[in-house]
Amino acid sequence: MELHSARAYRTGSAVGIGQASAHHGELLQGVFEGSDGRVHRALVTLPYSGRGSRAQFYPSDHHWGIVGTPELSKVRRAAILALRRFSEYPGPVKGGQIEIVSDVPRGIGMGSSTSDVTATIRAVADFYGVSLSHEEVGRMAVLAECASDSIMIDDQVVLFAHREGVVLETFGAQLPPIVVVGCDTQPGTRVDTLELRPARYDERELASFQVLRAALRRAVARGDVELLGRVATASARINERFLPKPGFAQLVDLNRSLGGCGVQVAHSGTLAGLIFDGRRADLADTIERCVAGLAELGLPVVGTIGALAAPAVDGVPA
Repeated sequence: MELHSARAYRTGSAVGIGQASAHHGELLQGVFEGSDGRVHRALVTLPYSGRGSRAQFYPSDHHWGIVGTPELSKVRRAAILALRRFSEYPGPVKGGQIEIVSDVPRGIGMGSSTSDVTATIRAVADFYGVSLSHEEVGRMAVLAECASDSIMIDDQVVLFAHREGVVLETFGAQLPPIVVVGCDTQPGTRVDTLELRPARYDERELASFQVLRAALRRAVARGDVELLGRVATASARINERFLPKPGFAQLVDLNRSLGGCGVQVAHSGTLAGLIFDGRRADLADTIERCVAGLAELGLPVVGTIGALAAPAVDGVPA
């Protein structure tokens, strides 16, 4: 667990507490048309509830703003935005301190900053006794960090415009019953999302995104893990042109050899995940063989997402 704190003077004992889960990259990411007729960069996030961030907000009535170390700049912005949102509420709060406890690895595509930011916004709202909508939290998160995944929208599967904080489409209440074995394709490498140039897709790729969007819509509606896996793999292949994953072809081959459904990636990180149908009878054995196959490729397992948790690998909990 990591503890980060933005130090300011604490006043009183009242605090606000907020939590947010991590994610494991995306199932689909590209450019899509919205109901407004414009095209938007958007994604479908793969939630990872096994990891996350917890924020505590300690208010101050005599210290303006949120003071903290440089690495908490996004958290500070999120707290300030949330305080502005509640500026008309009664009370003398001017600023305060945010403490973050997180077990989300940094810079590999698990949404560490979005998890911190979302937890922070929820902590300030909790202090004021207000429940913000998922969409409002999403818009504030984008303002705080320029681009955000949709982990705050945890009750729907959505196509989320991650640089605008807008939901382009809601596919359904939940994903099909998938199990994903995740790995880090470049251990030790860290990716700064904001330093990446936005992908410039060609005409063929732009057309593909419309087909993939429709296919994902069907996969969620029908509970079709195989179709979902094909969508994720196709999106990951397009991403190979912009942020290649070492060993991607071997991961696809391993997944296929185990009767898996596909491979998903973090489009702005080093993560990759092998997708399996959570309803298959030999799931436990398949995951064990998958972990062994990843070890042979020299890729550390970061955890298992879905109905069945894998055992810890090299001290890393599932």
